[in-house]
Amino acid sequence: MSKKELAYIIDPPPKHWVGNGFHVHTMFHPGHNLYKYTTPFLMMDFAAPKKFAPTKAKRGVGEHPHRGFETVTFAFGGEVEHRDSSGGGGVIGKGDVQWMTAASGVVHEEFHSQKFSEEGGVFEMVQLWVNLPSEFKMTSPRYQGVKGETFPRIHPAQGVELKLVSGNYLGEVGPCKTYSPINLIQTDMKEASNFSLSLEDKTNLLVLVRKGSISLNGNEVNEHQLAIFHRDGQEVEVSSKVGAELLIMNAVPIDEPVFSHGPFVMSTKEEIIQAFEDYQSGKMGHLS
Repeated sequence: MSKKELAYIIDPPPKHWVGNGFHVHTMFHPGHNLYKYTTPFLMMDFAAPKKFAPTKAKRGVGEHPHRGFETVTFAFGGEVEHRDSSGGGGVIGKGDVQWMTAASGVVHEEFHSQKFSEEGGVFEMVQLWVNLPSEFKMTSPRYQGVKGETFPRIHPAQGVELKLVSGNYLGEVGPCKTYSPINLIQTDMKEASNFSLSLEDKTNLLVLVRKGSISLNGNEVNEHQLAIFHRDGQEVEVSSKVGAELLIMNAVPIDEPVFSHGPFVMSTKEEIIQAFEDYQSGKMGHLS
C-alpha cells in the first residue's frame, strides 16, 4: 500500500472568543486556501483545555441560524447544552459527541451546562463544520447526541485504542450517521506505541494532536498542531514516544462549489441570499 504524504502542519493560531464560553483556536475556516485538502471539513474550532471558575451566569453562544452543513462537537472536558428549532437538544459531557445537521435550516444555541457552570472546571472541546453534498443541503434537520460508551473500541496494536465515532474501520461501524463517507476516530496512544492507519486512496486526512506528540510517516507533529495530508496514498505509520491523544478525520472529498457567508454554507451565491431571506422571515424557526 502506498504511503500518504504530509502536505501541511498547521500551528494553532491565537485564541479568540466565540460568545463568552468558547475560547478557541480556529485551525481553518470556510474559504481558506487549503479546502482541497480538508473537504468536506469546512472549519475546525479547537477549545484547548481551559479552566473556568464557578459562576451562576450563562456561558456560551445565544440563538443563531445555520443552513447547508453540519456541526460536530466532541466533548473532552466540561459539558455543553444544546437546543435547536427542530426540536433537537441535550447535554454532552466528556467522551460524548453531538452531531447537528442544520441542512435546510435551524436556529440553535450552545451553552455550558448549568451544572458545569456552577461547579467550574476544565473545559475542552473540538467543533467541526462539515459540508453537505448539494443534494442534501435542503434535507430536514437532524440531531444526534451520542454517549462515549456507545463508540466501538478498536485495538490495532498494543497500547493503542481507537474510538470510532463515524464511518467504517477494521470491520467496525461508528454510530453517528453521515451523508457522505466520513471516518472520525478518537485515538489514545500510550508511551512508546505505534500502529498503521490504513485508508482509502484519494481521500482527505487530517490529524489533530490534542495531547502529546507523534510521528506521522516520519514527520514530527507536536501538541495542538494539525497535520494535513495529500489525497494520494493509503498508509500512515503513526508512532509516539511520549503518548498522545489524537482526533483523526478522514473523508471522501466533496468537490463541489462552496459559497459561504456567516452562518450559511451553500453551493451558489443565490442560495446564500435565499438563506438570509428565509431566516429573516422566520422559516428556520425560533427558540421559545
